[in-house]
Amino acid sequence: MTSDRFDPASADLRWQKAWDDAQTFRADDASAKPRSYVLEMFPYPSGRIHIGHVRNYTMGDVLARYKRMIGHEVLHPMGWDAFGMPAENAAMEKGVHPGGWTRDNIANMKAQLKRLGFALDWSRELATCDPDYYGQEQALFLDLYAAGLVYRRESAVNWDPVDQTVLANEQVIDGRGWRSGALVEKRKLNQWFLKITQFADELLSGLGALDKWPEKVRLMQENWIGKSQGLQFSFAPLAPLQDPIAVYSTRPDTIFGASFVAIAADHPVAQALAASNAEAAAFIALCKQGGTTAAELETAEKLGFDTGFEVLHPFDSGWTLPVYIANFVLMDYGTGAVMGVPGHDQRDFEFATKYGLAITRVVAPCAQEADRPFAGEAETGDGILVNSRFLDGLGVNEAKALVIARAEAAGWGQGKTVWRLRDWGVSRQRYWGTPIPFVHCEVCGVVPVPKKQLPVVLPDDVDFSVPGNPLARHPTWKHVPCPQCGVPARRETDTLDTFVDSSWYFLRFASQPADRPFDPAVVAQWLPVEQYIGGIEHAILHLLYARFWTRALAHIGLIDLTEPFASLFTQGMVTHETYERLKLHTAADGSTSSVTEYFSPADVERSDGQVFVKGTDQPLRIGRVIKMSKSKKNVVDPDDIVARHGADAIRWFMLSDSPPERDLPWSEAGIEGCARFVQRLWRLFAHYDASATGEDTALARKTHQTVHAVAADIEALSFNKAVARIYELTGATEKAASSADRTRAIHTILLLVAPMMPHLAEEAWATIRTASGGLIADAAWPAVDPALLIDDEVTVAVQVKGKLRDTLTVAKGTSREDLEQLALASEKVQRALDGAAVKKVIVVPDRLVNVVA
Repeated sequence: MTSDRFDPASADLRWQKAWDDAQTFRADDASAKPRSYVLEMFPYPSGRIHIGHVRNYTMGDVLARYKRMIGHEVLHPMGWDAFGMPAENAAMEKGVHPGGWTRDNIANMKAQLKRLGFALDWSRELATCDPDYYGQEQALFLDLYAAGLVYRRESAVNWDPVDQTVLANEQVIDGRGWRSGALVEKRKLNQWFLKITQFADELLSGLGALDKWPEKVRLMQENWIGKSQGLQFSFAPLAPLQDPIAVYSTRPDTIFGASFVAIAADHPVAQALAASNAEAAAFIALCKQGGTTAAELETAEKLGFDTGFEVLHPFDSGWTLPVYIANFVLMDYGTGAVMGVPGHDQRDFEFATKYGLAITRVVAPCAQEADRPFAGEAETGDGILVNSRFLDGLGVNEAKALVIARAEAAGWGQGKTVWRLRDWGVSRQRYWGTPIPFVHCEVCGVVPVPKKQLPVVLPDDVDFSVPGNPLARHPTWKHVPCPQCGVPARRETDTLDTFVDSSWYFLRFASQPADRPFDPAVVAQWLPVEQYIGGIEHAILHLLYARFWTRALAHIGLIDLTEPFASLFTQGMVTHETYERLKLHTAADGSTSSVTEYFSPADVERSDGQVFVKGTDQPLRIGRVIKMSKSKKNVVDPDDIVARHGADAIRWFMLSDSPPERDLPWSEAGIEGCARFVQRLWRLFAHYDASATGEDTALARKTHQTVHAVAADIEALSFNKAVARIYELTGATEKAASSADRTRAIHTILLLVAPMMPHLAEEAWATIRTASGGLIADAAWPAVDPALLIDDEVTVAVQVKGKLRDTLTVAKGTSREDLEQLALASEKVQRALDGAAVKKVIVVPDRLVNVVA
């Protein structure tokens, strides 16, 4: 070797340039090799990559490099999920254009990724904000529209009356717009929808075939799709109410526990009452300030307005239930009315408690607990029916079936399968997104933009100084002639939900023709993605939408594929302790309070087990170990680590210790230990001696066993196990005497670490005396001799009176008699016996000899 120490500062950049110059990781569509498509979820270009990104991409990178070494043609691309609100926020706050802000961030993050040496095919790089990409997305959207999978209808939205814009549910905080602070209103707007419900059954049944997905992800999707069998029926009205109120219940077995009926603020009964009742109108206005999602409705305070109306219980004409307008019922969900069963639904329990309504137990573990009081909350578990007349003693499923059967026989209800899944509303009143390719004409109605006019490109000259969607008030962009009749018309000013952008990008990575979204023949060669890697936070929406788009495109004949991702891995987060102290905060009114101030790891130093603000004697408290977060300032900049220790040290740290599906606690001691191991390997590689002779059968056997095991670990994404095996083989090789087998072991270790520490591996590959030549990135995975995978020696423990006194290394299968003789001949055993007579010798072949005295 040319130096006693590996210098990552020079080696990293040199080998990264070599890979770029040779286009080493460029995938070849014409290759005859077996194919592997390895993909990590592409990042949003927020400005800088973080440690979580590094862990995610290191895992995918090791797998991609390993697949190349075993002879596969590998597609491992990178791109940018580049549309979205943060860019518009930057435009409003910093006076920059969203496009410029986004592209600057992409340049910064791309440089960071390159600095880590990832084996990415940059020739296929894409950004969803490029017209080349979103124009093809517009074409696909029009194809789905032509197939009847896109439609437009009126829908409830969160409306900020100050910013004059629709807000995502996450942007509504305590009922107010996150930026303006104005009370958010519920409004009805015409919105574009994708008909995902048409594929609900397929999306649900398809989960059964995804046996290489985490079970928890499949369960989350199953619950989100939410198939259930229930009863749809109507409560008969009592005067002055004139019309029956239709409800749907997934728990018709609890019908004898009903104590009220709740209707949405937009329900026809509520609207009719509001026309003549000022209090009802005021309550409905209050409801419009609440959220619009099921999750928000679950957590909001349950509020109701007693309409004064009553309905009849379907099984008892003398039993009446009050009708309330309630803020937790939405017209868009089901019938816009629900049967309230407080004993067995927490939402109903909270409502009944607030308004003094009956709470009756109708499901209990056993009949003896029929009258047991509730302990402050609803009970949703299984059991038998109680206090339910003809249903008493039945199980839940039996009772459901009987209620449905009686309702259908009597003609007042119908069994029905329903889905929690709703059609996907994709309209966003935003500038920085894909323009929806339609034109509104007073003569022709809503008209699709002809494909020859695509892409519909966003205008650059937009103004963010006024609240609302800049596209809606643009002086020229939205004014176009109707594509059908030619009269003046206006463009659709809504843009697509950014989840649409990430619902098909994996297809565009595989094939990028200029005249269409993709070539189906090329897509068929690469898809499905062999290994998809990303965070559990995307387990529902992104993955469900990607599965839907794939099925929808197959439905209209564009691809022959139903599931996009054959195998899914959700990695754990990188965590770090927090550093904090309390400080006094004085409000505008002069009042004071204590608030927590956080400090970044770069701004603290340790002394005698304590943490201080760097350069001061001000002590800090070490807080919880949590996910790295800018708000808690417990983030570590990857660039700083690379500058200090090199790319390979941080890559090795990401693979060490913690199983990849679990959280990885960051520690300075850990990264420093990884940096030391990089140098330790460098010193080992320096002992490569091509002229060495002689054998070391034990080391040869361990080498081949390690190659076999590490390959299996990488295939299973058990990187921490692979790392542990490499540590073990390295230690054994360091201790071994010079031999040809030791030289081969060093050569093998070099190949084993090549996917994990590629810069170190290339540097050593170029300098040790090897006839292989070329780049180690192009080298083959070490071959395994099957004969050496079988141990022909075993270590047998020898105990005297139950205590370990010696070990024997013997041929596998040594007889009981020989093991007994060898054990009794041991000097250590004789010392332990100290002249005592041997009463019995117990022998477990290949494992244990126990001498009883």
